[in-house]
Amino acid sequence: MTSKYNPQEIEIKWQARWAEDHLYEVRDDDPRPKFYALTMFPYTSGDLHVGHWYALAPIDAYARYMRMKGYNVLHPIGFDAFGLPAENVAIKQGIHPFIWTMNNIDTMRRQLKKMGNVYDWSREIITCLPEYYKWTQWLFLQLYHAGLAYRALAPANWCPHCQTVLANEQVMSDGTCERCQTPVTRRLLEQWFLRIARYAEELLNFDSLDWPERVKIMQHNWIGRSEGVEIAFPLAGGEEPISIFTTRPDTIYGVTFLVLAPEHPLVSQVTTNSHRQAVNAYIEAAARQSDIQRLSTEREKTGVFTGSYVINPLNGKQVPIFVADYVLLSYGTGAVMGVPAHDSRDFDFAKKYDIPIPVVIAPPGWQGEELAAAHVESGIMVNSGQFNGLSSEEGLKAITDLMEVQGYGKRTVTYRLRDWLISRQRYWGAPIPIVYCPQCGTVPVPESQLPVLLPEDAEFRPTGESPLKYNAAFLNTICPRCHSPAQRETDTMDTFICSSWYFLRYVSPHYNAGPFDPEKLRLWLPVDLYTGGVEHATMHLLYARFFTKALRDLGLVNFDEPFLRLVNNGTILADHQKMSKSRGNVINPDEYVSRLGADAMRAYLMFMAPWEQGGDWSAQGINGIARWLKRVWDLVHSERERGHKSVPNDSTLMELRRLIHKTTKKVAKDLEAFHLNVMLASLMEYTNFLAKMEKSYAIPEPLWQEAVEKLLLLLAPTAPHLAEELWQRMGHPYSIHNHPFPSWNEAMVTEEEFTLIIQVNGKLRDKVVVPVTITKEEVQALVSGRPRIQPYLKNGRVDRLFYIPGRLVNIVN
Repeated sequence: MTSKYNPQEIEIKWQARWAEDHLYEVRDDDPRPKFYALTMFPYTSGDLHVGHWYALAPIDAYARYMRMKGYNVLHPIGFDAFGLPAENVAIKQGIHPFIWTMNNIDTMRRQLKKMGNVYDWSREIITCLPEYYKWTQWLFLQLYHAGLAYRALAPANWCPHCQTVLANEQVMSDGTCERCQTPVTRRLLEQWFLRIARYAEELLNFDSLDWPERVKIMQHNWIGRSEGVEIAFPLAGGEEPISIFTTRPDTIYGVTFLVLAPEHPLVSQVTTNSHRQAVNAYIEAAARQSDIQRLSTEREKTGVFTGSYVINPLNGKQVPIFVADYVLLSYGTGAVMGVPAHDSRDFDFAKKYDIPIPVVIAPPGWQGEELAAAHVESGIMVNSGQFNGLSSEEGLKAITDLMEVQGYGKRTVTYRLRDWLISRQRYWGAPIPIVYCPQCGTVPVPESQLPVLLPEDAEFRPTGESPLKYNAAFLNTICPRCHSPAQRETDTMDTFICSSWYFLRYVSPHYNAGPFDPEKLRLWLPVDLYTGGVEHATMHLLYARFFTKALRDLGLVNFDEPFLRLVNNGTILADHQKMSKSRGNVINPDEYVSRLGADAMRAYLMFMAPWEQGGDWSAQGINGIARWLKRVWDLVHSERERGHKSVPNDSTLMELRRLIHKTTKKVAKDLEAFHLNVMLASLMEYTNFLAKMEKSYAIPEPLWQEAVEKLLLLLAPTAPHLAEELWQRMGHPYSIHNHPFPSWNEAMVTEEEFTLIIQVNGKLRDKVVVPVTITKEEVQALVSGRPRIQPYLKNGRVDRLFYIPGRLVNIVN
């Protein structure tokens, strides 16, 4: 058998053997405790690039580690297969989305298998196949019947380039489309929504989740909980009042105008004939702006007077009503009270339109002068009738109490989170299972008629409307209730619907009686560990949490949260830039795998940088990892000549034994914490130490065997092929991946001595090895007698001494 390390030959050999033996197929009746490890499944964009490897390989190492720790590990893989890119290819290149997608999946599956991951391929799911999206449609119907899915006329974010509606989460902070960077505009459309806002309060509770703090903060800010008061301002003339929401009722005496969002249903009613033309023109202009653009702090505030007034319920004054695009219908009530002295945005608006700016919360030292800028902090109430002299905090409570007693105000909570818009004017998505009948209205497709299949002969045109609208065979149908001619819904679902429940399907991917087998769901869910990029914080992760809670309330699942622990991976860069085809800097892993092997690629991606941060790709770096793996190979195959080597003493042997246990503990703890680069560094140090020991000493065979076996077991999660091959060559039974992860003796890990740093007035003056049990009194006696320290002592005495156990002592004289 050759002693030359040939990773390509070894990896092909073991991948075939593992597949033939079904080594990684997961049994539901396994008596070991379960562990569900999952990473966000890849979109079917084509070849896997190194970024995919960066996301997928490290969690595979963790899954392998948990298998060796005695868990029955489910670590499945699938493909997020619906979406806009496939349809754009159909338009540009004339390739059907299904063909393009399935070809990509074939390529990606082949590449994924080269990683050597512990995937149970019998559990693979593909979201664009009818066997999957049948159940996406079924879940939509359950939400519909429960009142959690509804259709409404609403303004929508519209991307002119992608020719489709975008959810708020898909609009970037600069008002552009997240996919193509085209400025997003607004359209008024009949669309389907899911009532995620109903779960806003519960989604703010992260108590049971081991998640990164920044993800929790991002979701908290996106949900945007505000406590305040809803106040009814009567229309002058006795019409229906206009309700506003405010968090500052203490400023109500300073209201000098009221603003409606351009989309507010009362705009038409309150606009007088003499102002209607100007208001309508303003509304049309506002419709061409995205919410992000309208809320920009950089943008000048504009508005238009409607000609009507409301009455301030506290002081009885008339307040003019404006329409302004900096107010959104989607937040609060779509109307706000303008308090220019105490809100910066209102201040700018009042200055522009020459609106009075009365002060009602006095800044410190205020003597009645005009304000140069809005005073937005707390203070003492003035010009506020019976509430003068109260602090703003006291006034807030007192005014709210009064309004609640008198019936024109009530305490309430509002949220920034809006219901989830799921309609897409696209072909390549799950059809919404709804029929529109002239006699019966909106009719859900019966479950027995699912799936509603996508037609294969759709025509793809960049019209901004779904190709399904022009496919007569799909569009025209029979009403399930009255059997009269009817038409299908031609919008498809947002692809995030598919990924909001895919983790449930993995437990029973071929189950035909429902979206998942309830018994297997109880066995495996929730997911114990989930990994993926932080960019999904306010979309996929939030949607999946909502879906889980909604299905729980429908009695379909028995848990509250989908993912108990979340670990985010960073982004791998090329020359300090994010990889993209347009830049031409995408790293193809196949080249490196064919030359250096999958194990080298896996290990390098774990070693190159802290996994949660990401970093720059380095061809030199991966070559260094490949050389280290070759040193491991050579170490196991080394001819152990004993004649010219020294006989190690007991201290040397103890040093080796202690390092075996220390490295074992270090690797285990670093793997669990995803400190993967630190874990690999420990293995490299251990390898180097063994090489030096083997070169210099005639190590007893049993101890040497133990040291090398531990190295292979610790290496197995990271470099599974190399570890398997060397394990076999050492004569051990197949497979190393079924062998328990090594344990350690805590007594062998605990240090008996440490190097004490001795400082005088903060400067290093000496070092000495001391027992870990040394006391402060013993330290003082020791350092007083040190020849290097005595010249710095006054009268040969230590006056003051600060001791940090296990690290250093500082003498202050």
